[in-house]
Amino acid sequence: METKLPYISYPACISRILEKIKEATTPDRFTPDFLDTKLGFKGGNYKQFIPLAKKIGLLDTDASPTELYKSFRNIKTSKFSMAQAIKKGYPEIFERNEYANSLSKKELEGLIVQITGLESKSKVVKLISQTFEILKQNADFESKLSEDLSEAQIKTGEIKDKKENYKDLGLNLTYTINLVLPKSEDPAVFNAIFSSLRENLLRK
Repeated sequence: METKLPYISYPACISRILEKIKEATTPDRFTPDFLDTKLGFKGGNYKQFIPLAKKIGLLDTDASPTELYKSFRNIKTSKFSMAQAIKKGYPEIFERNEYANSLSKKELEGLIVQITGLESKSKVVKLISQTFEILKQNADFESKLSEDLSEAQIKTGEIKDKKENYKDLGLNLTYTINLVLPKSEDPAVFNAIFSSLRENLLRK
């Protein structure tokens, strides 16, 4: 069965549209009119972004923005969310190489040729590669957000400072200090040590 990897014929516009998405309000439907009037991208080439956004999970089939779209707009989860979107839109690529985001241009195009069956010099292969690469520029595959935030928080964009999360969990940290005391029978030595501990550590 033929595998069609998502791409558009004018990949250079992707980053500009994504930046405008962050600035604009979230629409009920991401329509060509919204793209034209609200985001300022007029012309047929720009409209190709809509089916691309559906393929990578930013939009539902009815063009309504998904939770992934909303979390992409959140500055704290934007790049992490785009990494998830890319994996969603190009599952065949990541099934063959889970570190596909680290491949060189030549290696990526080789993988695209393998998946699609197209000729290596095909224009479509180049466009798929360019679309993937430009989306990747807006993503962070090394993000540690997944370790600090629950899936629900990422979906809803309800991001809190890491310290606040710890407070919500009632987490308290305990430190253990091991002291090697000098051999001395002079009480003044020990009084000085414990006085220093009290002043410099225990009261902070």
